[in-house]
Amino acid sequence: MATILRPKPSAPRSYHFPEFEDEMLANGIRLVTAPVPKLPVVTVLVIVDAGSANDAPGKEGVAALTAAALLEGGEELDGAAIAERFEQLGTSVESGADWDSAFIKITTLAERLEAATMLLGQTISSPGFPEREVERLRAERLAEILQLETEPRGLADEKFAEFLYRAESRYAKPDEGSTESVRSLSRGDVADFYSERYRTGATTVVVAGDISASSAKALITRAFESWHSGVPSTRLVTASARWDRRMLHIVNKADAPQSELRVGHIGLERKHPDFFPVLVMNAVLGGLFGSRINLNLREAHGYTYGASSYFEWRRAPGPFVVSTAVQSEVTAPALREILHEIDRIRTEPISESELSLARDYLAGVFPIRYETTAAIASALASLVVYELPADYYDSYRRNVSAVSVADVLDAARAHVHPDELQTTVVGDAKVIRQSLDGLALGDLHVYDV
Repeated sequence: MATILRPKPSAPRSYHFPEFEDEMLANGIRLVTAPVPKLPVVTVLVIVDAGSANDAPGKEGVAALTAAALLEGGEELDGAAIAERFEQLGTSVESGADWDSAFIKITTLAERLEAATMLLGQTISSPGFPEREVERLRAERLAEILQLETEPRGLADEKFAEFLYRAESRYAKPDEGSTESVRSLSRGDVADFYSERYRTGATTVVVAGDISASSAKALITRAFESWHSGVPSTRLVTASARWDRRMLHIVNKADAPQSELRVGHIGLERKHPDFFPVLVMNAVLGGLFGSRINLNLREAHGYTYGASSYFEWRRAPGPFVVSTAVQSEVTAPALREILHEIDRIRTEPISESELSLARDYLAGVFPIRYETTAAIASALASLVVYELPADYYDSYRRNVSAVSVADVLDAARAHVHPDELQTTVVGDAKVIRQSLDGLALGDLHVYDV
């Protein structure tokens, strides 16, 4: 039988992110336009410096509630009429908020762009925040929190953040608020937050798709002529650790058959100069299916269906987390292997094959992330929110490929801190507590759900 030779992979094709123009409009709004004429589709993405990091103490969740309520009705149209108008235009519309910004996004056919954008500007320039709709959204969030507290995965994420950051840090509380804070929010709080944060000096509009930069400038200028002027105050996030040593936190969920595990510490801000070495290092550690942590816990030991690690990138230092779920009886062995992999990434160089796998994946998957106008607009929004250089996307693959074995080891030693690990376990304390005694995870605290 003749031997069939597999074709060898060719060299990666060059990639260039779409060219874009970045300018400041006369009213203070920043406009970023990426003409992408290959399809008759355009995305308009409004980014406002009104993310959850700007919530005042005791008002956690107001940023998310405000963003959700933007499309619920204004001076001329109620929420149902707004939704119907966008639907008639064949336009998708959504709004929301993350830690660092609020967003409102539409994607529409180029021939309907003007009507859709004018409707968007009208809707979000003068929202009415109807009492009934705000109360509905608030009740929905309270129901989500109640559900979260019965679901181990979400509970583990929430408690890990609470144990990781000092109580006064905004990051110690859920980005959409807690039961106590959301219950206290009113329509007045939403209106005040909008009035304070939704201003020209805090707004960037990204337009990506089948439109020229000059046409986009004229359209956005008209659509946002009623946008409130001014620059809101800056609210800095405290991202300091609650503990300066290892700690073990068991959140007791009686009769739980599994343990949700979160192990980590405070990580890095998005603009950190070691971003690329850390990105590759984490890919080897736990960021890929073929990473050390997943192969160890899933393939070698069969403790879990999946385990991963990640750095959550924010303006201020977000968490570094190892995350998985295991059967209660293997909680201690699984944690032992996690600690082993964290120590190993810091003490010995990775192999060339591991480096190649991580770099090839990160560089190879990168171009396909930006094939739609919505994805291109979101990428440009990240440049704005995190103040990244204009050539970030064109130089991304080059920067990934430049990371060496030595760079990965240096990044692990500089930015992974075993002595500061906070371990959170959501599970049945009576089943797992004794088995964890010999792991040197730090002082033990047990909490009831």
